[in-house]
Amino acid sequence: MPQEVMPLGAVASAQAAGTEGVPPALPAGWYTRMCRAIARACMFLGIAGLLALLAAVTWQVFGRYVLNSTPTWAESLALLLVLYVTMLGMAVGVRDAGHIGLESFLVLAPDGLRLKMEYLIHSLILVFGAVIAWNGALLAVSVWNYRLPTLWVSEGWKYVPSSLAGGLIVLFSIEHLLALAQGREVEPSWQ
Repeated sequence: MPQEVMPLGAVASAQAAGTEGVPPALPAGWYTRMCRAIARACMFLGIAGLLALLAAVTWQVFGRYVLNSTPTWAESLALLLVLYVTMLGMAVGVRDAGHIGLESFLVLAPDGLRLKMEYLIHSLILVFGAVIAWNGALLAVSVWNYRLPTLWVSEGWKYVPSSLAGGLIVLFSIEHLLALAQGREVEPSWQ
């Protein structure tokens, strides 16, 4: 594979950022393509979850006010769907950098310090995702034998989304760390 020749200005900015010899825009690799596909699937599942949530709440209101018989399962299903939609959305938000951040401080920092801070931020997010995944799995296992009385499914399904989202946050944080090491940005899932 031939090595790209970087223009003089790009070399100077790469040296200032501490990424000498790394081309400014490398093509996305298999890991980025995989993460993008997972994030898109999460977005589609989130949309499907929102539609199912809307249907459950609509049926609950219809049952209560028209049929005069409230379906007991609708509220439990809606609460469970909210957990899945928000946790999947949170993971995609981490990948697409939609989370709350104090970027104004990073913009003002010198390039070398900014790069180190971005590594630190994504490393801390990775640890946070691992903690969420681990503890969510522990909670799910600990209550798996109990049942949600109105849905007749395991109570553990309430904790599966946090464990799943934590695992996705770890995957997406690794993607951000790899992108930083390669001197490129992570492309949003919707592009």
